Amino acid sequence: MLSRLSAGAFRKAALGASRNTPRSSSVRFASSNASASAFESVMSSRATLASVSLFTAGTVAWYTHLYGSLPFVGEVHASHLSDEGLHPASYPWPHKGILDSFDHASIRRGYQVYREVCAACHSLDRIAWRNLVGVSHTVDEARTMAEEVEYTDGPNSEGEMFQRPGKLADYMPAPYPNEEAARASNGGAYPPDLSLIIKARHGGADYVFSLLTGYIDPPAGVEIREGMNYNPFFPGGAISMARVLFDGLVEYDDGTPATTSQMAKDVVEFLSWAAEPEHDERKKTGIKAVIIMSTLFALSLYVKRFKWNVIKNRKITYSPPVDKTH
Repeated sequence: MLSRLSAGAFRKAALGASRNTPRSSSVRFASSNASASAFESVMSSRATLASVSLFTAGTVAWYTHLYGSLPFVGEVHASHLSDEGLHPASYPWPHKGILDSFDHASIRRGYQVYREVCAACHSLDRIAWRNLVGVSHTVDEARTMAEEVEYTDGPNSEGEMFQRPGKLADYMPAPYPNEEAARASNGGAYPPDLSLIIKARHGGADYVFSLLTGYIDPPAGVEIREGMNYNPFFPGGAISMARVLFDGLVEYDDGTPATTSQMAKDVVEFLSWAAEPEHDERKKTGIKAVIIMSTLFALSLYVKRFKWNVIKNRKITYSPPVDKTH
C-alpha cells in the first residue's frame, strides 16, 4: 500500500503533522490558562470574601466566648477587672454532656429549696404547676401544692372577682404584687425572676452556684456600705442579697444531708430545668433524628452505588467502518 503513495502525499502528511503539533500545545496552554483564570475568579469573588470574613468573625467570636479574650490582643478596660466579678469555675453538672439528662431527684430537692428559701423574694413566672408533673412530682402532689395557694379569678355572675384554690394550669405565684412592692421590701433592690436566670447570666449554672456559695468577708481595703454584702463573683463585689443558704436549713424528704453546697447544687439544677424544661426531650429527639438520618444516609449511598455501578463500570468501544474498496 505504501508503494502506491507518491512523494507529494508524503510531503502533505508531514506538513499536516507539523501544523497539528502547535495546535495541540496551544490547546493544552488554553486549558491551563482557563483553569488558572477560573481559580482567580473564585478567589476574587465577593461570595468568597464574604464567606472568609464570616468564618473569621465566627472563629473570633467563639474563641472569645470560650476564653474571654484573644491571646494576641490586649484588653482595654474603662474600669477595674473586679467590676466584672470573679470568673466561676466549671463544675461537672449531671446534664452537661451531649447525651446526659437532668438529675430528677436533684430537681425535686431543688424545688424544695426554692419553695422554702428563694420563693420569699424571687418569682418563677414561667413555670406552672403542671410542669412539675412527671419531672419531680406526681399529679396528686402537684395538685395538692397548687390547691394550697389562693388565686384571684373572675368575674363571677355578679361581676365580682373571687378567690379560688389553685389548679395545675395556674402559674406559680409571685411573692410581691408588683415591682414597686418588691423594691420597697428589699431596700430598693428588685429581686429578679428566676425562670430564665440560668440563661440570663454569663456562666450559667456555674455562676449561680458560685454566687450562692461565694459569700465571704470583704478583704482588707475593700469597703462595703451598710446593707450590702461582699461576694467576689458578683460584678462590683457588693450585692444586696445576703447569704441565704446555711447547713441544715432545709430537711430533705429523702434524707440527703442539707449542706450549703448540696442545697446550692440542687436549687441550681432545678433552675437549670426551669430555664429549659424541654432539655431531656430535645436530646431524646436529637438521638432519634441522628439514628434515622444516619440510616437513611447509608441506604442512599448503597442505592446510589447499586444504581450507578453498571453505568460507571461499562466499557464503550468504537469500531470504525472498514473501507472495503482497497
